Amino acid sequence: MKIINVYLLLIFSLSISALKAQQKFNGNFEILDKAGQPEGWNLTWNGKNSGEVKLDSLIKKQGKYSVSISTTKKPAYSVAIDYPIKRKLSGKNLILVGTIKTENIIDGYAGMWIRIDGGDQQLEMQMMEKQNLQGTKDWKEYRLDVPYDEGNATEIHIGAMITGKGKMWVDSIRLYLDEVPIDLVQTVDYTAAKDTLYNLKSNIDTIANTPDNLKKLTLLGQVWGFLKYHHPAIARGDYNWDGELFKILPAVLKTSSDGDFSSILEKWVDGLGNVPICKNCKFLTKTSKAFIEPNYGDLFINSTLNITLIKKLQHIRQNNSNKKNYYISFEFAQNPKFTNEKLYNQNKYPDAGLRLLALYRYWNMIQYYSPNRNLSPESWNSILPKFIPQVILADNKSNYDQALVKLVTTIHDSHGFIASSVFESSLGKYRLPFEAKYIGDNLVVTNFLIDSLNVRQNFKIGDVLEEINGEVINNMIKKYLPVTSSSNFSAAMRDMPNTYLLRDKEPIFNLKVIRDGKKIEVIQKGVENNKIGVDLFRSKDDDKPMELINSDIGYILGRAFKRKNLDSISIIFSKTKGLIVDMRGYPSDELVHTLGSYLGTYGEPFVKFSYGSITEPGLFQLTPLTKSGKKIDNPYQGKVVVLVNAVTQSNAEFVTMAFQTAPNVRVIGNTTAGADGNVSSILLPGGFKTWISGIGVYYPDGTNTQQTGIKIDVVVQPTIQGIINGKDEVLEKAKAIIMM
Repeated sequence: MKIINVYLLLIFSLSISALKAQQKFNGNFEILDKAGQPEGWNLTWNGKNSGEVKLDSLIKKQGKYSVSISTTKKPAYSVAIDYPIKRKLSGKNLILVGTIKTENIIDGYAGMWIRIDGGDQQLEMQMMEKQNLQGTKDWKEYRLDVPYDEGNATEIHIGAMITGKGKMWVDSIRLYLDEVPIDLVQTVDYTAAKDTLYNLKSNIDTIANTPDNLKKLTLLGQVWGFLKYHHPAIARGDYNWDGELFKILPAVLKTSSDGDFSSILEKWVDGLGNVPICKNCKFLTKTSKAFIEPNYGDLFINSTLNITLIKKLQHIRQNNSNKKNYYISFEFAQNPKFTNEKLYNQNKYPDAGLRLLALYRYWNMIQYYSPNRNLSPESWNSILPKFIPQVILADNKSNYDQALVKLVTTIHDSHGFIASSVFESSLGKYRLPFEAKYIGDNLVVTNFLIDSLNVRQNFKIGDVLEEINGEVINNMIKKYLPVTSSSNFSAAMRDMPNTYLLRDKEPIFNLKVIRDGKKIEVIQKGVENNKIGVDLFRSKDDDKPMELINSDIGYILGRAFKRKNLDSISIIFSKTKGLIVDMRGYPSDELVHTLGSYLGTYGEPFVKFSYGSITEPGLFQLTPLTKSGKKIDNPYQGKVVVLVNAVTQSNAEFVTMAFQTAPNVRVIGNTTAGADGNVSSILLPGGFKTWISGIGVYYPDGTNTQQTGIKIDVVVQPTIQGIINGKDEVLEKAKAIIMM
């Protein structure tokens, strides 16, 4: 491994406010504590180990000792050792290197592992299962490469382990951050992280919902977010910006005039320090390279803030030279990573100040870092004042969560998943024991999830659900559409049955169904939702990645196909007239440069992206066109038909776009989910987590895939009769196209 001059890499960003040296990393197990154990190492796995772990002075790679890990005397599923590093560091990539010797490893594997934590979250976890280290092997060096989230990471844990049975020795462990030995990397102490005064609550219990407060709180939220992503002192991590909001908010609420309000904000801005003039700054705003220009809401076009404050905000914007920001960074794919955001999950019903913070945080993240903010049917600037009353008046945890769910749905993004225990509980513990899909204008029973509870006697495939527990289905759809996070109607109808329509807090469901033109009333007992897995996207254990439908037609299931299947694909499909690639699910492997190359996609541009900026928050630029596939000797020559529907989302849409560059490919089916691009997570107070599409995805001609979905050559909609007959009408149409 190449290690570059470490001293040159010790130059850190100016965002570091204090540096502390780290003690010697004990990767060789040579430093022993008073008990004779390797210092810094946890050899008991916090008391969980049931095998044997000890220093070994006889079998070693170098120095005096190695550590042996054994499950042979007292078999255990896994035995591990752990070395914690509880420091905040600055860097992008961790490299873990170690030397391992094994003896009779069976029923599992041996290897190193590395985990990165951020507060109460696990950010990364990698082990060596893919290297499948088994049997008896002499000393050999191994390596793990793991991305390091410098914004959110607070702890690193590294170690070695056995899963299964056998024995291993580990020695000469080294850990590098950006190729610098970990004991030479210095600790980063941000002032923002030291300010813990408001870690539990804002101490603001109520906020009056008055017209004057609404005006002030709207502008305060815009100023707060603008400064968060523009001011150099905040970018350096000098301020806990959540806490600063809670400090100024009581004073803002007490103001009785626009002048007083503006004066308080101006003193707030002045207190952050001067922003020097940036003589070399070159901004892309209002140039041909600005695909989407920033939007600042009402900051520079209102009559409430005085002119001196507006000029100071303009100065900050015009002289923003930030290259890094404590609260925002970009991942490898250029989607935003919202760093150092506290979850405040000690209380599922946060106080009024924290509830307002949730809205401010989310609104500004979308305002400055969502590539699709302009696609919302409502002006994004109108969302902030619309939701201020909803969050400050939410009088319990359920109403607060419902306000956030409504907020998330305003961006119309199928990547806007919701992870919240309060929200999940509100949906009800029970669900009907069958699957139902929206076919045409009807909710239709399509599959059974269990064989008990008389469900097969009570229902038939093709039954149309008319009412559930006294509510008409069409009325339920109107009720739940505003709280269903989706890019388009097809994706909403995909998710709504399992999220809302088939769920209830009571175990008994009263239904009215239509079967053969007749109305039937059915009483059905539900099952606990968490005991039934319904995953529309992932492959099942018995899914075949590929097969011959007949001698003329081959079939590939995208959600089960892996690159290892390429070895035999050319033989299996060599004599076929056509190939069906089913992308109605999430790809289980990288397919653009593997299966895509086999389909003949080499060298054609198929996509371009838009991405945000730290120096110009709110600005989005376009990347150059990305080309598909790689050249292979014998690409497939027959017809190719790709199947899509509302379950075709994100990477499935991206892969389909690549396939479309092949001259023999046609896409058939119905509207896809319209949510492409890498995903960014958002944490909100009360333990509420959601996501957004973090980059924009466009066809070469500029067509946006967000909300609209993938271009379809032949539209095929499933029918109720097809469901009753057990026919996959999209698949049948694909067969017919191939045989034309």
